[in-house]
Amino acid sequence: MITLRKAEDRGHADHGWLDSYHTFSFANYYDPNHMGFHALRVINEDHIAANRGFGAHSHRDMEIITYVLEGALEHQDSMGNRAVMRPGDVQRMTAGTGVTHSEYNPSDRDPVHLLQIWILPNKKNLTPGYEQTAYSEAEKHGTLRLIASEDGRDNSVTVHQDLNLYATVLRADQSVRLLDHDRHFWIQVARGSVWVNGELLGQGDAAALEGEALALVGKEEAEVLVFDLA
Repeated sequence: MITLRKAEDRGHADHGWLDSYHTFSFANYYDPNHMGFHALRVINEDHIAANRGFGAHSHRDMEIITYVLEGALEHQDSMGNRAVMRPGDVQRMTAGTGVTHSEYNPSDRDPVHLLQIWILPNKKNLTPGYEQTAYSEAEKHGTLRLIASEDGRDNSVTVHQDLNLYATVLRADQSVRLLDHDRHFWIQVARGSVWVNGELLGQGDAAALEGEALALVGKEEAEVLVFDLA
């Protein structure tokens, strides 16, 4: 079964410096029909204005993945980490027993466009942790590039959950597949448009697949995240 989640149906909050779209319930946006998908709890598509960002704030008991699409994002946290993320970088932060962090757009001119993803961990009160890895666009072209997994294989960042997160960049008519019918798939289109099991999805659209294999076919050049969940 395939269930579509169209971009225009998402929650939306425009704070001036932050323009954010919520695939699932988040902050002041609440929809009991869209509280998450298995262990996937949040996908926020954020546009942050130049010289603005999220001040220091705290989380706990969550796996937080950041995926930058355009621009740059500066990260600082209470574990002593400081880094600037750019397109191709994937950051994983285990909030665990508690972590404080800030995310800031250091550009004087350009906005930053990113996806922030929250995964429910398989245990509470984990030791906080941080990891950041870069993946070139060439690594993702025409294939499913593993970028996050429970065991950290293939140079993916490690998450505390039975999850395989893939990124792919597809040109028109390029295709990729996942055949495990016993898994649950969430497909999030970051840019461009693709066919997902015969349904056309554009930028910001998503689809849930239950009990069937996944087939992605590019309509125009597209970048897509695929969540493979228990």
